[in-house]
Amino acid sequence: MTQEERIFKGWLYWPGDPELKAMKLRSHNLSARYNQTLENEVEKRSKLLKQIVGKIGVHYFMQGPIFFHYGSHTEIGDNFFANYNLTIQDDAKVHIGENANFGPNVTIVTPIHPFLPSERFLLQDPDGRPRRMCYAKPVTIGNNVWLCASVTVCGGVTIGNGCVIGAGSVVTRDIPDNSFAAGVPCRLIRKITKNDSMEFHPEILADCGIWKGGKD
Repeated sequence: MTQEERIFKGWLYWPGDPELKAMKLRSHNLSARYNQTLENEVEKRSKLLKQIVGKIGVHYFMQGPIFFHYGSHTEIGDNFFANYNLTIQDDAKVHIGENANFGPNVTIVTPIHPFLPSERFLLQDPDGRPRRMCYAKPVTIGNNVWLCASVTVCGGVTIGNGCVIGAGSVVTRDIPDNSFAAGVPCRLIRKITKNDSMEFHPEILADCGIWKGGKD
């Protein structure tokens, strides 16, 4: 069994495995190349992103800089927007749905290290060798989700469809559909309802209106 297969099973794995290190180096280098591009170098950026991530839909924009650990373990749906400093440490798989909006400094982290210092330093692999090992849990983010500035999503979390996660939150547990959640650790504040429409904020809506024509 490969170390990558161990990751996907949720088992302890050795991050220093040569095959894993090669995958990470590739993603790190491609991310660095992306970060050297100009914002209007659209074709170059698109080509790099398609090399970095495992799957990406149509209509996407990542302001940059970006930092993908494996890259190939991440799948992103249509109409994705990420502001400055997107970091995805995708040891385990990361799935991001359609119409997701990420504010600046959003971080998704899937790896988890043992609590005991001695076990963080060394564990025993299946062949009896001492290794620095960890494990990882996947992250799933649904459709139509907005992660505000400086949100951190931890391994094992599912964020449901239609959610808003408040700025600076650390998400350590699942968030149900159509919820506003915030805090450290992140907790459910309330459900999002039709009463949250801009229609009920004329002082902000001003001379604008509610679009009725479907997706633009």
